[in-house]
Amino acid sequence: MSKTFADKVIDFNRHLQYPGELPEGFHVINPYPENPETMKVMQEFYHKYYNDTARRKFIVGINPSRHGAGVTGVPFTDTKRLESVCGIKMGSAYTHEISSVFMYDMIAEYGGAKKFYKKFYINSPFPLAIIRHKGAGKWVNANYYDDPALFEMVKDFMIASLKKHISLGLDTSEVYVLGKKNAGFIQKLNKEAKLFGSLKVLEHPRYIQQYKLKEKQEYINRYILTLSGSK
Repeated sequence: MSKTFADKVIDFNRHLQYPGELPEGFHVINPYPENPETMKVMQEFYHKYYNDTARRKFIVGINPSRHGAGVTGVPFTDTKRLESVCGIKMGSAYTHEISSVFMYDMIAEYGGAKKFYKKFYINSPFPLAIIRHKGAGKWVNANYYDDPALFEMVKDFMIASLKKHISLGLDTSEVYVLGKKNAGFIQKLNKEAKLFGSLKVLEHPRYIQQYKLKEKQEYINRYILTLSGSK
């Protein structure tokens, strides 16, 4: 019996670990060994929306937020939307993540989670949350490209991770990259490893929610128009 898309994603997440080094002041959060409920709700999510063998288009983020997939195991999904939209309750954590707000508002307009996830798979080249020490015990979210040394240390791991994502059953003729700066780095990786066909770049949900809130509807329209080109 062939594995479903859900089985493959769950298997990927179950074995997910970053074995490499990091520059001083950076830390990787792997929620699965740290919180058994993360593994449980992640499996529920993928069994609910990906329990088939359909091919999907790839939406490529940066790396998870410590309040989104860094807790739930589901990209761009905080515990609020995991429960209110996906119907999966997480008792051990309660998070609000602004990228998740935009993504699920867009998904609602696209036609809802079931329709959206039937067609798209979201993940990141670096599939675990990265945080950076800001002194006095304070840690903040970091992006894999925030520090040149960090990017060089994680680059090979990211290429390997992207290849594993592709092997889940993705249509790579056209991929959707979130964030202009992210797209520049994805283009570098693509040139080196020849992973994807064309890249379509969309503004990152966090940028829209933080800086372009008044034009949010325009960005939602742009997302839907761009993603609908794959119908």
